[in-house]
Amino acid sequence: METGSPRGVETEDGAGDGPGWTGLPPGLLRMRRLLLVVWLVPAALGTGLALGLCVGPAWAAFALLPLAALAWGWVLIGRNWRSWRYAERADDLLISRGVLWREETVVPYGRMQLVEVTSGPVERHFGLASVQLHTAAAATDAAIPGLHPAEAERLRDRLTELGEARSAGL
Repeated sequence: METGSPRGVETEDGAGDGPGWTGLPPGLLRMRRLLLVVWLVPAALGTGLALGLCVGPAWAAFALLPLAALAWGWVLIGRNWRSWRYAERADDLLISRGVLWREETVVPYGRMQLVEVTSGPVERHFGLASVQLHTAAAATDAAIPGLHPAEAERLRDRLTELGEARSAGL
C-alpha cells in the first residue's frame, strides 16, 4: 500500500482492527523505474538504428516493441511496489507481496537465526537497503527490499532483539 511517509502505517481493511501494515518507500519505485528506462530506451534506439540502416526504414518500427515493453513494465513495477508491505506483530513478522498471486510470509521471531541488512551500489545511490531474514527452514527465508537504511537497521535490531528473547525458552 502506498503511504505518505516511509513508515506510514495502514491497516489491512482500513478500519484499524487488522495488523499495522507498513509499505515500502517511494525511492524503491523510482530506482526500479529508472533501471527499466536505462535498459529499454537504449534497446529501442539500437533496434531502430540497426534495422533502419541494415534492412530499411520500415523495419525501424520494430523499435516500438522495447518502448511498449517500457510502458507495460512501468505500470507493472508500480503495481508490484504497491503490493509489498510488512507488519510487526507481537510474536511474528508478516511480509505480504504479489499482485496476481498474493504471498504472505509469517516469520516467528523465535525462529529467526540471522537478520542481515544489505545494500548494493545502486541501492546505496538511491539511499536504500534490504533486510534479509534467515530461519532454520529455508522455505521461510524472507526479505524486505528498498527500505531507508535507518529503518532497515532499526528493523534488524528490533527483530534480533525479539528473536533472542523468544528463543531463550527453547
